[in-house]
Amino acid sequence: MKLYSYFRSSAAYRARIALAVKGLSYDTVSVHLVKDGGHNRRPEFRAINPQMRVPALVTENGEVLIQSLAIIEYLEETHPHPPLLPRDPIARAKVRALAQIIACDIHPLNNVGPLRYLKNQMGQEQRAIDDWYHHWVVEGFTALEALIEPAPYTCGKDVSLADICLVPQVYNARRLKVPLDAFPKITGVEAACLALPAFDRARPERQPDAE
Repeated sequence: MKLYSYFRSSAAYRARIALAVKGLSYDTVSVHLVKDGGHNRRPEFRAINPQMRVPALVTENGEVLIQSLAIIEYLEETHPHPPLLPRDPIARAKVRALAQIIACDIHPLNNVGPLRYLKNQMGQEQRAIDDWYHHWVVEGFTALEALIEPAPYTCGKDVSLADICLVPQVYNARRLKVPLDAFPKITGVEAACLALPAFDRARPERQPDAE
């Protein structure tokens, strides 16, 4: 398999964690999202993913998959062990809900594209952009903190899709200096996950394109 990735992309980070948890090998193709206006906007990558975003996963049979949650669910369906979703339908729905708070509510508002638009097209100062970023992280994390049942992961004793989404979002929050003192459950889950080899291997600073 081949993963088009960028070391700081939280969506690509999710895919890397899932691949590592499943014990799957892959080749990394770096797509820098910042240099030269973003290498993701080049025609050669647009031909791979018309949305011009990472990650993109090329499967063993050459199919190209996009969108991190779709990629992770594909890996779950084709490589079911260890599972990332519980068997019980209610528990499964709860895991998906936590994952979607991050992937559908927090992340889209704070992704590089919207932030770049706020700066370049809307003419916002960096301080206002940082305030925007912090607001949506804090709002989402406040909900997550109330919903998490650490034991020691977000939804119990087993790593799940929710953990795979949470850890990259906390990484980005730390990088953008969002205060996390009000979220001890979240940071506790982060610490428990990062102690696992699969999560450790997927860290941004351990990637071949890390700067």
